[in-house]
Amino acid sequence: MLDQFSRTQLLLGKEAMNRLAQARVAVFGIGGVGGYVVEALVRSGVGAIDLIDDDKVCLTNLNRQIIATRKTIGKYKTEVMKERILDINPDCKVEVHNCFYLPENKDEFDFTAYSYVVDAVDTVTAKIQLVMQAQETNTPIISSMGAGNKLNPAEFEVADIYKTSVCPLAKVMRRELKKRGVRKLKVVYSKEKAIRPIEDESISCRNHCVCPPGAARTCNERRDIPGSTAFVPAVAGLIIASEVIKDLSGVQAR
Repeated sequence: MLDQFSRTQLLLGKEAMNRLAQARVAVFGIGGVGGYVVEALVRSGVGAIDLIDDDKVCLTNLNRQIIATRKTIGKYKTEVMKERILDINPDCKVEVHNCFYLPENKDEFDFTAYSYVVDAVDTVTAKIQLVMQAQETNTPIISSMGAGNKLNPAEFEVADIYKTSVCPLAKVMRRELKKRGVRKLKVVYSKEKAIRPIEDESISCRNHCVCPPGAARTCNERRDIPGSTAFVPAVAGLIIASEVIKDLSGVQAR
């Protein structure tokens, strides 16, 4: 029967679509990368999605985040994303967690309930813990490496963490995961060398912070404010979603 996923079914087949409908994916970080991951997951027919983020939509998110509009500024990203998901597929089951994942609250998340975990957070401590917890429960996971300060989305690749190069975040992750005995991790990373942001005090978030009232974390707490575009993190997110969909459906590109 013709439905909203029929065009996808033409490529993946009915059995694969059934597997996606029964899958539950947890996306940690609903920002420039994570937002596009979720967008593609729900449009591909994933039946249940968990959204984990403590951040609120900020004016500076409008240049790259799919959930960011003038109307959503000040709202929790998870809540905005949930509303968007249900507008696309009312049958999708959505769980919202308005918190920042860290080792201190890891026990709040049952990884055995997830078919797949997406790491789209931007702190090393959280990324490492996500990998370790996924490894403990044998839950598939894919991690996003650095997407800031870049201009060429064509430089993104899917690889094992130990086969990455150039990306400074990937270098740190390789070192830390090796210490912990992690043998493999699927990642999306860029071979493009990071561009140093222009120093312009007139548009500096550090001196002109516009974070919404009640934001758990503000620009002033960050060591560096990276530059970003509409197209680089979006492509990273869509590549991640494609890997999740292919792995869950069991259908690979020919």
